[in-house]
Amino acid sequence: MSLRRTFAVMVWSLLVVPAWGADWPQWRGPERSGISQETGLRAEWPAEGPKLVWQVKNVDDGYSTPAVVGDRLYLISNKGMDNEFVQALDTADGKQLWATHLGKVGVNRGPQYPGSRSTPTVDGDAIYALGSDGDLACLDRATGAIRWLKNVRAVYHGEPGAWAYSESPLIDGDVLVCTPGGKDATFVALDKRTGDLLWKSALSEGDQASYASAIIVEVGGLKQYVQFVQKGLVGLDARSGKLLWRYAKTATGSPANIPTPVAADAFVYSGTNRGGGGLVQLKVGNDAVEATEVYFAPKLPTSIGGAVKVGGYLYGTNTGGLMCVDFATGEVKWQDRSVGAGSVCYAENRIYVHGEKGDLALVEATPEAYREKGRITPPDQPERGKSAAWAYPIIAGGRLYIRDLGTLWSYDVSSSAGQ
Repeated sequence: MSLRRTFAVMVWSLLVVPAWGADWPQWRGPERSGISQETGLRAEWPAEGPKLVWQVKNVDDGYSTPAVVGDRLYLISNKGMDNEFVQALDTADGKQLWATHLGKVGVNRGPQYPGSRSTPTVDGDAIYALGSDGDLACLDRATGAIRWLKNVRAVYHGEPGAWAYSESPLIDGDVLVCTPGGKDATFVALDKRTGDLLWKSALSEGDQASYASAIIVEVGGLKQYVQFVQKGLVGLDARSGKLLWRYAKTATGSPANIPTPVAADAFVYSGTNRGGGGLVQLKVGNDAVEATEVYFAPKLPTSIGGAVKVGGYLYGTNTGGLMCVDFATGEVKWQDRSVGAGSVCYAENRIYVHGEKGDLALVEATPEAYREKGRITPPDQPERGKSAAWAYPIIAGGRLYIRDLGTLWSYDVSSSAGQ
């Protein structure tokens, strides 16, 4: 074979490889939006569902959602109340590669659902993890060795909500942002390499940390960190931590502000089960920001499982099931019981909905109507007691990963599966 022909064959072989393979390096994916950029996925599942590659039942307790980078999956779990830890698993078979102790499980002051909550954040050769008791750590990605560790409750007099810390740390360049909560340091920005304090922001309301995770929003050239704390949705100047705006309506009457906000351009959506759902528009002028309510309604996507924006539409659940909402106006396009209230992610024109009772549905992302393209009931589900299947589903490397307490499933959802 000639050199030219050999080169042509090599190029062609690269072109025909399926396009999936994107990582899911942190909470709600690469952009914290619940959106995967993978392609080459099944548009519809067979009656028996996609192929189950493996199931492991020894990942221990907790509600943490995994992060996946390359051939490794990272998860926070707990064994009993004295050992909360980060672990790395091999995506090929789910076997544990290393585990590193973080601290103890945070004390719940409300109904008892103790356990790990946060998703590790993978950044280069490091992993950043926040334990439910406030133990914030930077770990070596290859070995799990701790590079630095501090307890934000002790160091910054942090005040978590009644159900302990649930936030997943945000990495922005060289900066780590997290929410200790309380009057002394409601928010902190740290040097991600050393853990040293860069700035702290003490809100006059003294908000508890609540359970959402911060996102980056840029409007009018001003970078903000937007977070949902106990008394409302807030935006901070990323340079200084200065409070720029607050929107309290969706937090009113809510004991637990859990869903991460959804942002697009100058608009931010937030919602809670008891507070309702609402959209605000951010207007920037002279380093000041005004947050103006666009709409609010009690029966919009408000479940613990969050929402995703696809095109001009918002997809999420409430107690009535999955719904599609016009993001700009709040108009409900459709709602279906589906698998009930649950958590969502999106990939290649499909919504993956993990119901709180354990089933998972594949649904076409269209405002026209509810169109289900597959459903599975993962086998050998754990006993949940009074809790629910709260962990979010994720898509990475052509795989669907589902975590539920001590169990983890890996499904092959690539279009080449079974071919």
